[in-house]
Amino acid sequence: MKSNLDLVNECDCFPYYENNPEKYVKLRSAYWEFELQGGAGPHGWILQDVVKQMPWGDIWDFDFARRRITPAPHRHTSNLQGDVIRETLEKAKVKDAFKVLKGWRNELYPIYGHGNSYETSISIERAGSPLFGINTYGVHMTVYVNTPKGMKIWVPRRASNKQTYGGMLDNTVAGGLSVGEKPFECLVREAAEEASFSEQLIRSNAKACGTVSYFYIRDERAGGETGLLQPESQYIYDMEIGPNVIPEPGDNEVEDFYLWTIDEVKKALAEGQFKPNCAMVLLDFFIRHGILTAEKEKDYTEIVSRLHRKLPFPTS
Repeated sequence: MKSNLDLVNECDCFPYYENNPEKYVKLRSAYWEFELQGGAGPHGWILQDVVKQMPWGDIWDFDFARRRITPAPHRHTSNLQGDVIRETLEKAKVKDAFKVLKGWRNELYPIYGHGNSYETSISIERAGSPLFGINTYGVHMTVYVNTPKGMKIWVPRRASNKQTYGGMLDNTVAGGLSVGEKPFECLVREAAEEASFSEQLIRSNAKACGTVSYFYIRDERAGGETGLLQPESQYIYDMEIGPNVIPEPGDNEVEDFYLWTIDEVKKALAEGQFKPNCAMVLLDFFIRHGILTAEKEKDYTEIVSRLHRKLPFPTS
């Protein structure tokens, strides 16, 4: 059975320099820097194996001394760095260079570090984002019901045929933040797609509760290559609903929903049934609702701080 700190370590698993400099330096040496021209980089870290296999062509600049890769749009027909990234990933997809690109979604993620947080001309295909190790963003909402017997949480099970974390438990509503999309609008969209919640229900009842951030190293459950980096910030929401409001799968990504007691959720967490980042979101929920306290958890301070990691790349 996993402890709460085990769950944190499983998701926020890139080592901290201050805790173990030798381990950090050794792992960090396996990655190159990805940097954008004119940005406050680096913007991501690229695994050495990816550097070797990516069909870069002549539209990238390489600094071998600093192990740094930068788009070179001056060698391209367009002056947009995003076009360089897109063309390179499309070539990699055609060449079947990376398993992770089999999940190509035609959905663009932003790469921040240029201009306003929600307005950026530089983007990347979602499936290709872990190849560059950039920050990604999403929304996660915990939906709960207060009953005469105590609080219960709606827990979905991911479809078993999903490429990423198939069959694992998830947060009630969750999804990635696309280019130009604000967090609450993303939540409205995902709530309709995944749980068949109406827009009115979300706009009237969902409450913003901050963020959870972590630095994840992808394993086999994520689908595709292992060792790719996935630093993430999740915008967190809570929503209390009545007993007559029942989520239903709105797409093929969710198999079913369960209304579980807090003890049932805790048991599933300890058994490792939840997707790693969803476990982090639930721990944050437990802390904010007084379910997980310093009196009940010996690693309380460590857990609270690790749920809000400062990431090494630009976030706006």
